[in-house]
Amino acid sequence: MTQSERRRFLIEYLLNESPRYKNVEIPEDEAGQKYLLRSLMNVREPLPVTDEFLRIQDEYLQETNRSHGITYIADLETVPSRENGDIYLWRGDITTLRVGAIVNAANSGMTGCWQPCHSCIDNCIHTFAGIQLRKVCADIMQKQGHEEPTGSAKITPAFNLPCDYVLHTVGPIISGPLTQHDCDLLASCYTSCLDLAEQNNVQSIAFCCISTGVFHFPADRAAQIAVQTVEKWKLEHSSNIKVVFNVFSEKDEAIYREILF
Repeated sequence: MTQSERRRFLIEYLLNESPRYKNVEIPEDEAGQKYLLRSLMNVREPLPVTDEFLRIQDEYLQETNRSHGITYIADLETVPSRENGDIYLWRGDITTLRVGAIVNAANSGMTGCWQPCHSCIDNCIHTFAGIQLRKVCADIMQKQGHEEPTGSAKITPAFNLPCDYVLHTVGPIISGPLTQHDCDLLASCYTSCLDLAEQNNVQSIAFCCISTGVFHFPADRAAQIAVQTVEKWKLEHSSNIKVVFNVFSEKDEAIYREILF
């Protein structure tokens, strides 16, 4: 099947799953179809699907992810001034990184972003990993029996992403003046992820800017906490784990550069 044929199959399958979509027309243009497919994946409940759907979805997403370009950690340069070594700063799309694990800034429900085509990292990771990720997360949460506490983390396979694992962590939401408790919770996100990475023999990890988006944690203070916490953890654990601080904007890159270089 071509990518176009795969995309149409996936759209038709998802539309046929629910009577409420019976009047939805499939756009003729590629951009419209991609938007519709992503929207349907974003709002889909974590239900079982056929093996045929998963096979075609995986083929479609793996080709899509390859077309985005894959960045290998071996091609990144370390930050030369850091005592612990194995620290990297990279600006780009975290879903394209070939590392041991990438970190997802999740919400307490842990099943991804349900807003169609939202630009947050949670939405992007779930979209390009595939619908299996939401199902696995939902199973974890059902077994746990309560929402994920702030500052903790869970690990899942990455499915169709180029990394091996996704580490899902819930950062603090800032609605007033920043407190020391907020800072401690953010630091806990980093240590929780690093602890899980070590337990699962993950050799490299890429951190996004946890809590600095819609959770409103001040970006400069968040970066300070991120660097300090990671370096302290690496020193205390005598760890050689490679850590990538992944940023998406020039502003965040400048903040990290001022700290790291």
